[in-house]
Amino acid sequence: MTIRLEKNAPPRQLHCSGCGTEFTCAQSGRCWCADESFRLPMPTDGSDCLCPDCLRQAARQGETGNHAG
Repeated sequence: MTIRLEKNAPPRQLHCSGCGTEFTCAQSGRCWCADESFRLPMPTDGSDCLCPDCLRQAARQGETGNHAG
């Protein structure tokens, strides 16, 4: 999936690839994920972003070494 960051693009309504929760992604501005204290790689398997809860859970699993796979 290729995501273009366009200036003044409206926020996207996404469904979390982890749990299905709907959330907003503000690509052209300051997205909520940019304010998190951790950084995770963008998905490379064709899935989209995670919601705040799933992203934080993935970060906690990364800190403890509990990676799936």
